[in-house]
This record gives sequence, structure tokens and C-alpha cells, in this order.
Amino acid sequence: MIRGFLFDLDGVLTDTSEYHYLAWKRLADELGIPFNRQENEALRGVSRRESLLLLLKGRPASEEQMNAWMELKNQFYIQFIQQMTPTSLLPGARELLEELRQGGYLSAIVSSSKNTPLVLERLQIAPLFDAIVDGNTPVRSKPAPDLFLLAARKLSLLPAECVVVEDAAAGIDAGKAAGMRTIGLGPRERVGHADLVLPDLQQVHLAEILTRLG
Repeated sequence: MIRGFLFDLDGVLTDTSEYHYLAWKRLADELGIPFNRQENEALRGVSRRESLLLLLKGRPASEEQMNAWMELKNQFYIQFIQQMTPTSLLPGARELLEELRQGGYLSAIVSSSKNTPLVLERLQIAPLFDAIVDGNTPVRSKPAPDLFLLAARKLSLLPAECVVVEDAAAGIDAGKAAGMRTIGLGPRERVGHADLVLPDLQQVHLAEILTRLG
């Protein structure tokens, strides 16, 4: 029986993924490293440190350098997300969250981003969630299942009672590893291994989800 929904934030409820790309691209330009949108796809759903390692492509760097670059990227990103407002929610996101609330289902944000509290504040949707698990949590990031398992515990739910909503392959992998059902948002080449694949949340309703997940 499904009792709770665990939502990724970036690329699912709002398009902060574009801001992440612009921030990583700006850092790459400053470091003189080629970086494009196709390479950015590999950064979806993974931690800031893992993203930097992917961007560096094996280039040597000290721990001090890496920490400085991660902080610089974060400064670039924060500059972008300060522009966000409640209108930055993706179509259908608020409607589905409110429908879950009205139906008595629990919901949580599960994001690898350490800036999750700031984004939720800008979007003004924090009251729609019963739990928040983000990149500030000292557990393994996606594709490990730790973040989703922690969210389930916070909701007092079993993994089998939870549905993960993700737009990244790493997030779908993490949800499956946690023993949860998964909804993948986006192209099948990226999230086709999810239990249910949808283009986005526009015109998506709870009854349809429950029916299609069986």
C-alpha cells in the first residue's frame, strides 16, 4: 500500500538543474576546462563533490583546491537561485503536492543539494512536506539508497510504502536500491528503468499514479 511520496527537487519540482549547469559551466570556464550540456547530464542527482570530480575529468587537485572550487560553484549557484519565486515551480508540481496533502498521503523532499532549504524558501512550498532530507545530511548520496531510507524513517513508513519521484538515473537507482517504487520524469533514455515514466508532472493526478503503479 502506497502511503508516501519522496520527491527530488532539482528538475522535478523546479528547474534548478539549469542554474546548476550555468554555475558549473562558469566554474569550468574559469578553470579552462571544456564543459557542455551533454557532459552536465552525468551530474544530475549526484553530490557536489562527485560532480566536481566528473568535471575535472581526472585532473589532479588538492583537497584544499577542491573545497575552494566547490564553494565558488556554490556562490555562483546561489546568485542564480536568488532570482527564484513561487512561479518557478514546474507546471503541475503544486497541484500534485496539494492533492497528496488532501488525500492524506505523506510527502518528503529528498535532494542531494545542500541549498534545498533556500530553494524551498524561495518557492514557498516547505509547508507541503512532512520531512526534508538534503545534502547536508551525513549519509551517502545517490545512487546509494541512504537518503531515501532516511526519509522513509522520518515519515515512519516502510520502503515498500514509498514512491520515489526523480528525474535522474542516479535517483531512480537509489530508489530501487531502497526497495521503493519509482517514477521517472524525462526521456526514457535517462529514466526508462523507473516503474513509471512520465514526461513531467503537468496534468498528473494521484488517481492516475496509483492506477499505473498497480
